Amino acid sequence: MVRDDLYPGGTKARFIGAFLRGADEAVYASPAEGGAQTALATVARQLGKRATIFVAQRIRPHPRTLEAARLGAKVVTVQPGYLSVVQARAREYCERTGATLVPFGVDMEFAIDAIARAAASLNIEPDEVWCAAGSGVLARGLARAWPAAKRHVVQVGRGLSAADVAGATIHEYPVPFGREAQTRAPFPSDPHYDAKAWEQCAARKGPGRVLFWNVAGPARP
Repeated sequence: MVRDDLYPGGTKARFIGAFLRGADEAVYASPAEGGAQTALATVARQLGKRATIFVAQRIRPHPRTLEAARLGAKVVTVQPGYLSVVQARAREYCERTGATLVPFGVDMEFAIDAIARAAASLNIEPDEVWCAAGSGVLARGLARAWPAAKRHVVQVGRGLSAADVAGATIHEYPVPFGREAQTRAPFPSDPHYDAKAWEQCAARKGPGRVLFWNVAGPARP
């Protein structure tokens, strides 16, 4: 198992800093429960840069958003809170201010390469690999590291194509992204994301060496 819940900011914090090296401010349009908002806030704080999170307005902000704010991110709430509207407001802000917009899921070639290098550095050859998938970036990185493994992703949000996940078998989780997993993982895991993949992995994995990639723990209270 890869325990990126032990990596400050989670898996995305391994590469999201690339958006801050040449800019003073990075902007992300996030689902309320999304982990990228805390990854960006964590790295921005480490680098002394500014992170701005656009997110749907809620009566009670999600713990992820509160955690990002505690880490120093500026949070801009949007109403109506459809993700398409949140993304449009984030784009408009960047056009107006010159801030750098981080694409959904940090879907960039260097992110896929960073995941592949991190996976290859483990010096193991799993027979089977499981992970959660939102944008599919993690799945594509793991495919690059372990092309011969049987690869499985658990779709937790938007619909995914085979190209999104580099041909991995897609298992659609039965409840929407905004609802938590039906069971708890036996390790710190995001209930909207990795815990759903762990549940499916535990029920469906085959024999042999199985690797599960845990992107992040739950938001800190």
